Amino acid sequence: MAEEAKKPPTESGGDNASGASASERGVAPIKPQYLTTKEQFHQFLEAKREKLQQETELDISGKLYLAPLTTCGNLPFRRICKRFGADVTCGEMAVCTNLLQGQMSEWALLKRHQCEDIFGVQLEGAFPDTMTKCAELLGRTIEVDFVDINVGCPIDLVYKKGGGCALMNRTAKFQQIVRGMSQVLDVPLTVKLRTGVQERVNLAHRLLPELRDWGASLVTLHGRSREQRYTKLADWQYIAQCAKAASPMPLFGNGDILSFDDASRAMKTGVAGVMIARGALLKPWLFTEIKEQRHWDISSSERLDILRDFTSYGLEHWGSDTQGVEKTRRFLLEWLSFLCRYVPVGLLERLPQKVNERPPYYLGRDYLETLMASQQAADWIRISEMLLGPVPPSFVFLPKHKANAYK
Repeated sequence: MAEEAKKPPTESGGDNASGASASERGVAPIKPQYLTTKEQFHQFLEAKREKLQQETELDISGKLYLAPLTTCGNLPFRRICKRFGADVTCGEMAVCTNLLQGQMSEWALLKRHQCEDIFGVQLEGAFPDTMTKCAELLGRTIEVDFVDINVGCPIDLVYKKGGGCALMNRTAKFQQIVRGMSQVLDVPLTVKLRTGVQERVNLAHRLLPELRDWGASLVTLHGRSREQRYTKLADWQYIAQCAKAASPMPLFGNGDILSFDDASRAMKTGVAGVMIARGALLKPWLFTEIKEQRHWDISSSERLDILRDFTSYGLEHWGSDTQGVEKTRRFLLEWLSFLCRYVPVGLLERLPQKVNERPPYYLGRDYLETLMASQQAADWIRISEMLLGPVPPSFVFLPKHKANAYK
């Protein structure tokens, strides 16, 4: 500011024509090189405000956004998705109170790989003071392109504490959180939410114009309510309505995208872009399919190569000692519990597979393709042994998304 403020003293800033000193006129005696006029003072602040506004806008329209995915959206998985064409990535949901307490396992969720060129982190919390304090801490400690607030998590553990989806019904707290965080962050603040809490009571369209005023740069809307979970298809008609309500703030749509056809239809609703969640877990090459507008009949050996790369990234990230190997195995098995739902393009009578279509029992074109279609944990373990060696004695695996099944 000193450089920009070096102006000759004037009547409003420096000594007046009569030669009376600043102290004689009751003005604080500031060094001449820092003095300016009232107009220049306000022009300087306005220019700074505009610059900060530009810096806190997130321009990712038309880009493919990989959703923050609890457990499976780890750094090695995000590297796989980046390779296949994901443009924007986000770390797994991190609980703000755990971060403030310095829990290393929570801070590990915020780690960014160098290939993640547009990367954000997602925070979950229920109270303005802790969320704002956490945002301030993140601003000082990590390099990110945006910070996202989780207002979509449906699980009871989060909801009953007033976080996740519950914030949609706690608008006073929600507003304080968004305003507080946007004021302390130097990067854009985004929000991910659902249509509402109850199945037939949509809330998002009413919140979106408010969110824009509170300081959000972009919102992603998952086209389902908390009650609905994954029992019905995402409501893209409602997402289209919300895209209009949010304007000029960009709105990304999320829900049921498993093919380039799904993505093309979604973009016609007026959204700024699409976020991909389960679709990426079932087939991370979906990003390539969307960009190249094709159905990819990927072979079982190509799919095994993807898993091999994942294990390699896992050992690099979690360590190659016994503990690192078993951590990599656990995350691989979590992912395999989703990957088994993919049906190869060459086996389908009708294209494309829909995200809510569970595969029947079928025999693949080779042994490996059949093994990859198994819904049994014992077969997922067998695949992990091909890549990481035998499991330890008395090894047991139950996927988290089944252990914590929704009601």
